[in-house]
This record gives sequence, C-alpha cells and structure tokens, in this order.
Amino acid sequence: MYNHIKEIVADSEKQQKPISELIIEQECKLSGLPRQKVWNRMKHNLATMRAAVERGKSGAGIFSKTGLTGGEAVKIKKYRQTHHTLSGDTIIAAVQNAVATNEVNASMGVICATPTAGSSGTLPGVLFLLEKRMDLSEEQMIRSLFTAGGFGLVIANNAEIAGATGGCQAEVGSASAMGAAAAVEAAGGSAEQSAQAMSIAMSNLLGLVCDPIAGLVEVPCVKRNAIGAGNALISADIALAGCTSVIPADECIDAMKKVGHQMPASLRETGIGGLAGTPTGQAIKAKIFGKDAG
Repeated sequence: MYNHIKEIVADSEKQQKPISELIIEQECKLSGLPRQKVWNRMKHNLATMRAAVERGKSGAGIFSKTGLTGGEAVKIKKYRQTHHTLSGDTIIAAVQNAVATNEVNASMGVICATPTAGSSGTLPGVLFLLEKRMDLSEEQMIRSLFTAGGFGLVIANNAEIAGATGGCQAEVGSASAMGAAAAVEAAGGSAEQSAQAMSIAMSNLLGLVCDPIAGLVEVPCVKRNAIGAGNALISADIALAGCTSVIPADECIDAMKKVGHQMPASLRETGIGGLAGTPTGQAIKAKIFGKDAG
C-alpha cells in the first residue's frame, strides 16, 4: 500500500501509468476484488455525487431542518445566469456544485463523504465543473475519483481527515488537496504536477479551524466547501503552469497533522470557539437547543 505521495509519483513515472491506474491496482490487491467490481463501486460513488449536486441546485433548492442553510445553490445558479460574475463563471460554477452538495448533506440527504460529510461538496464542486468545461467522459470522471481517493488515503493514514482531531484543514483542506490532484490528472498533467497541486492546495488552507455553529455541520461548513473547490482549481492551474510548492506534499501532510494537534479543543468541532463562540453563534445555539444547552 502507498504510504507516501512520493511513492505514488515515483511509481507513476517508473511504470508510465497515471495515478488513477496505480490506485485501482492497489485497491484490487488490498480488497481482493476483481477490477470491474472495484470500478463499479467508484462508479456508484460518482452517481451519488451527481444526484446530490442535481438535487441541491434544482427547483427552490433544499433546506436543513434548522433553517440555518439552504437554497443558496439555487441563488448562485440564478446569479450566474443574470450577472457577470466577478471571479468568472468557472469558479462560480464549481462553487454552485459544492454548495449544492453540502446543502443536501445539511438536510440529511444522501452524499458521498469525500473524505468526510462536512467536506463532501469540495470534490464534486471541482469534478462536475471539469466534466462540462473539459468534456470529460465517465471513465475520466471515475479515474479522477480514484486519483483523489489515493491521495486522500495517504493523508488519512499519515495525518487526519476529521475536524474533531485536526480542524477544518483536515476536512475541507484535505478535500481541496484531493480535488487539486485529481484536476491535474484530468487536465493531462503529470503525477509530479498532481503532487505539487496537492501541496499548494493544502498549504493554502493550513490552520483552518473547525468551528460549527451549534455544533452542526452547516455554518460555516457549506461555504468553506465553496472556498475549497475554488482553491483546488486555482492550485491545479498553478501546478499545470509549472509552478511548484516549496514544501513537498508529504511534509505538508506532516505539517497539517502537527498544526491540528496544536489547535485547542475549542477550535476542533466542539462548537465552542471561533464563529461558534460569537454572540450570534451562541444565540443560534440557544435558539436551536435551548438556553441551558451545554
């Protein structure tokens, strides 16, 4: 099993195979399942992601039980149709997909955790934008998920992907890094460029705290996925341009782990510090759970 990003890059270069192919082969070996079954499982994940994106941006949108989030993917969709977007339609289309997915998650709908439910919008935000912009085939989309998953597995095994242990840098930060790596391969970049994109994306969100208001995966989680999607695309472009990260991917992962362990508990998904600790955040918590809520 691949334990470090540098191992994946080295094998890709040595065997002249894309990252996605290496990860498919690894999954077949580890699971003992035939290639077609491994492929079909990832195909199902892609279909689950697509359904969430479509559900979140359709009609009047979808809303959470608390009323804290919902309907904003549709607002973004209408904004794109009627305005000249400041950051360009490419970025805002990715944002729309990311928000749509996370609004479905907040409403207790079905999503694909990539790598977690709270960060489930970032990767779909990137991939479904690229599907249209680059006319990706279903095979390319599925391969993108294997690439993202392979890099995500290394992150999970060497650091963490849960906000409770590493802050939101471990959730949206990891998802953004995974998305950046996958975007590079989808665009025809090299394994080394995927690693560079991952490093840049992770570095950009290093130190991001996890401070959900009332302890719910809604605010600021939904919009952080939008930022994660944009960051992934920007990082991928930087890497494809030939720019590099000063700090290698594996060292970025180690740094994220150390930063996460240095964060106080109040900034790791406890709903105590950060935005959750503001007067408005505390008032929302009291309204939802009662004034005596701990």
